[in-house]
Amino acid sequence: MTDTILFDYWRSSASYRLRIALNLAGIDYTAIPVDLVKGEHKTPDHVARNPQGLVPVLDIDGHRFTQSLAILDYLNETRNLGLLPKEPAEAAQVRALAHSVAVDVHPVCNVSVAGFAAGYISDDKMTGMTTWMQRFIPPGLAAFEALLEGFEQAPYCTGDTPSLADICLMPQLYNARRWNADFSGCERIKSVEAACSAHPAFAAAHPDEVNPG
Repeated sequence: MTDTILFDYWRSSASYRLRIALNLAGIDYTAIPVDLVKGEHKTPDHVARNPQGLVPVLDIDGHRFTQSLAILDYLNETRNLGLLPKEPAEAAQVRALAHSVAVDVHPVCNVSVAGFAAGYISDDKMTGMTTWMQRFIPPGLAAFEALLEGFEQAPYCTGDTPSLADICLMPQLYNARRWNADFSGCERIKSVEAACSAHPAFAAAHPDEVNPG
């Protein structure tokens, strides 16, 4: 077993982000699944790791971290991943792009949130969840598409190497496809998606690679 342990769930967007970053950093890690469907994130063992009862949790360098965006900052700063520009104003713009999906779209479309809302939308839970996702994901991606106009996709969101924005975007696109949320008009996003999908660090982190069954 390696010294780095990732407690994750294969479909968790936040966990997916960390798998990408760990792959980009070339860090070998042991993945320990926390099955959200079975409620394993609410067990005493997991709540002891993270009082919020959420994934991911990362054990690395003798520390235990929660909150994916904070962990991404740590990995970027300690492994020199280059996820953000050095110039503060430019870095703030890239953070804003990434946070537009990670902070604004993802929490609303978290399965626990959507599942709760589904009961108010339809007698059928899956129908309600689909309606919810299709209501909130497309406008979030449309806004991301508009924000991309401020950057050159060459071929990634903000340049020729993956950034924080790419790491946050790809899990949201997985969710969009899962729930048939339309982003067909987002040409910049689709171009970025193709570039990221071809990158080994992103491909190996994809939920279908982690849980091929």
